Amino acid sequence: MALIRWQRPETGRWDPLHQLSSLHSEIDRLFGTPFSALTAGMQPFMSGWSPALDLHEDKDSFTVRAELPGMKKEQIEISLHEGVLTLSGERKEEKKHEDGEIHRSERFVGRFQRTLTLPSSVDADKVKATYEDGILTVTLPKSEAAKPRQIQVKTR
Repeated sequence: MALIRWQRPETGRWDPLHQLSSLHSEIDRLFGTPFSALTAGMQPFMSGWSPALDLHEDKDSFTVRAELPGMKKEQIEISLHEGVLTLSGERKEEKKHEDGEIHRSERFVGRFQRTLTLPSSVDADKVKATYEDGILTVTLPKSEAAKPRQIQVKTR
């Protein structure tokens, strides 16, 4: 490793954020290279992924929408236990490319699991799930006890 004396840039203004970013990149490069052989064997343990999801609440129900592109409905599991919704499954790799070289691979494959603790109780018998165009939508109706109620004020 060669040491290089730092010199203030002669043209333009000194940008400390740019310098910090450059330092971060250099540290990543310095520590990343020696350990790359070690982390290559850990790939099966680090292959998990987590789908993006939204949780929406209205007066009658909760709605969860999760992005699961490229999956079949048979690969998705949904469970509800004591106010905790769990989405899990496994996305398989579509095709091996043994006859060529992969230049970029950014799509996640493997098992996933997302758990959400719901803020109030739901009626488990009325939960519905649909899967269309890579979006899983789970509708969880609130139990009657959890729904807001209007209380009448009476006079004597």
